[in-house]
Amino acid sequence: MGFGDYPVEYDPKRHGPYDPARYYGKPDTPFGQLKLSEVGAWIGRRNKTPSAIAGVFSRAYWRWQHKYVQPKRGGIAPFLHYVFGAMTIFYVMNSNKIGRERRYKYH
Repeated sequence: MGFGDYPVEYDPKRHGPYDPARYYGKPDTPFGQLKLSEVGAWIGRRNKTPSAIAGVFSRAYWRWQHKYVQPKRGGIAPFLHYVFGAMTIFYVMNSNKIGRERRYKYH
């Protein structure tokens, strides 16, 4: 499987048009339905290669796109997601400066 190819599990005759937000592999038990004793085995069954991790982020991005950005009557939610994401990133980047300034006395 190269960069930009369809997943190996995807079969156009069986699955129909390709949807980048869908996982075409073998379905597994959802994490929320696991018992505590099954968590270790569930994590062991995960594919931990860089391409699999990139696929997880890609599917999450496309699910977000389909839910918030691409509907006919999309609202202000994607803009607010970007704004609050940028606020969080810049807060983390400047957290050291913010924490040091807390100890200053201005009087």
